[in-house]
Amino acid sequence: MLQTLYDYFWWERLWLPVNLTWADLEDRDGRVYAKASDLYITLPLALLFLIIRYFFELYVATPLAALLNVKEKTRLRAPLNPTLEHFYLTSGKQPKQAEVELLSRQSGLSGRQVERWFRRRRNQDRPSLLKKFREASWRFTFYLIAFIAGMAVIVDKPWFYDMRKVWEGYPIQSMIPSQYWYYMIELSFYWSLLFSIASDVKRKDFKEQIIHHVATIILISFSWFASYVRAGTLIMALHDSSDYLLESAKMFNYAGWKNTCNNIFIVFAIVFIITRLVILPFWILHCTLVYPLELYPAFFGYYFFNFMMGVLQLLHIFWAYLILRMAHKFITGKLVEDERSDREETESSEGEEAAAGGGAKSRPLANGHPILNNNHRKID
Repeated sequence: MLQTLYDYFWWERLWLPVNLTWADLEDRDGRVYAKASDLYITLPLALLFLIIRYFFELYVATPLAALLNVKEKTRLRAPLNPTLEHFYLTSGKQPKQAEVELLSRQSGLSGRQVERWFRRRRNQDRPSLLKKFREASWRFTFYLIAFIAGMAVIVDKPWFYDMRKVWEGYPIQSMIPSQYWYYMIELSFYWSLLFSIASDVKRKDFKEQIIHHVATIILISFSWFASYVRAGTLIMALHDSSDYLLESAKMFNYAGWKNTCNNIFIVFAIVFIITRLVILPFWILHCTLVYPLELYPAFFGYYFFNFMMGVLQLLHIFWAYLILRMAHKFITGKLVEDERSDREETESSEGEEAAAGGGAKSRPLANGHPILNNNHRKID
């Protein structure tokens, strides 16, 4: 049974054009071709990335945060209350008015004291400013290095300037070491992001981020299996071109450098729109949809690859909407913040804390800073 599934999964007609077999892609005469077994190394490399990230955040990002004067807001902790804690963990973090009244009777606190307890308890669970800064620093460092390395891999290749050459000789296209390591490192990094997503800063587009990471891993892996390596390197470098800008804007935002953050964000928005909504659909997707059909009939791999590219493009449109909405608020002089961020709630006043059962409604802030707060993505 398992052998049958294995044979069907690796059936040439799923992965390769008609009249070609895996035997045609065996290494010979000093020419090396992409193989599925090459990707086994990405899982231990992903774990290595997590270890490197730990030490980077501890010995590089943390001192950098101190240098840039990244300051954490003082958070008042919710006092120990078993009744409210049980409700918080089992029923919800934002009780309705009827539930507040019931909890008030059960705990012996006033309604306002119950609401204040839940505000403080929610704030306790929110990631600290230092955690956000360290995460952004790590991603900025990787994306910047990956973009520079990616450009070094493809800038001297003829298919970088003439996309018809992406398919010249396909699929019998030998691989060079720089392409191999570019793929292995990119795929390992996205595995590491997927492994750490539960502990990373969660935002409102959490589900979209999971879809993005999974789609990216599938696309990178499939493009390697099906020898779409040339197209894959172009797509990965294209995505890296804007990601490091977003992460650097977030770093300056957490450091309180408002003008620098806003200026970098505008540059990021321009680069994102050009690369993700213009170059990707009208050059790259055109290259993967149209040119292959001039050489061979469509097969499963052709449809699957372009379907996954379509999934990524829909995510880009979703994120472009959020980016343009923030850019509009910035240009019109309104308060700008990351549309995906989870805003922190603040206490109304010191006077309220001293008064028993009194107080006004809290007003949301975003860690004291007016813009940005996150991440994105690639074959992102």
